[in-house]
Amino acid sequence: MRELITRARVVLWDFDGPICRLFAGHSAEGVADGLVEWLEGRGLHGLLTESERESLDPHVVLRAVDRRHPGSDLVTELEERLTQEELKATTTAMPTAWADPLIRTLVALNLRLAITTNNSPQVASAYLAGRGLTSCFAPHIYGRTQELRHLKPDPHCLNRALRAVGSAPDTALMIGDTPSDFLAAREAGVPFLGYARNERKEKMLRGAGATTVVNSLETVLTAVRHP
Repeated sequence: MRELITRARVVLWDFDGPICRLFAGHSAEGVADGLVEWLEGRGLHGLLTESERESLDPHVVLRAVDRRHPGSDLVTELEERLTQEELKATTTAMPTAWADPLIRTLVALNLRLAITTNNSPQVASAYLAGRGLTSCFAPHIYGRTQELRHLKPDPHCLNRALRAVGSAPDTALMIGDTPSDFLAAREAGVPFLGYARNERKEKMLRGAGATTVVNSLETVLTAVRHP
């Protein structure tokens, strides 16, 4: 981990997980159910498989509809509904322990930071503004666009960030908490540091191939402060 941090000149952060628990007070499962109900209310029940309908992840629902109707008004409206739910969630989001001081410390050490997330960039911006962290990242906030095929594990948002800050992949570091974060980083050639707040998350990350995983960002902060 120390070697990863020492080499890094740019740190790419996933948003929901390493920076905060976005749905701490506004259940992601409830949002997914709401999207499914909205589709069913329009007679579009058949668009989703049973496993997609039962998914606890709103991104699974959104991607499924996009695969069947890419670029359609239906997808645009569904994505906007998800964005509004994410914006509501920012008011009850729970900051990840040690994330704020780690972010500020990295900036103080002249590292450049960017957000690379599957959430709406509006949502990340709103949360960061509420924590007084906008200046640590802006304008480098790269999130979900209308081109949903570019959601991670596609490395699109990571590549956008690298181009914008003028960084080679091997001088960057990605901090993420899901297999899709790891896979996107691997595809982009960016070293990866996994954050797992529980055993299940760690098992998923290691199962995807992540080799460096921490259970607390305090570990990272200590390594940054005492290289």
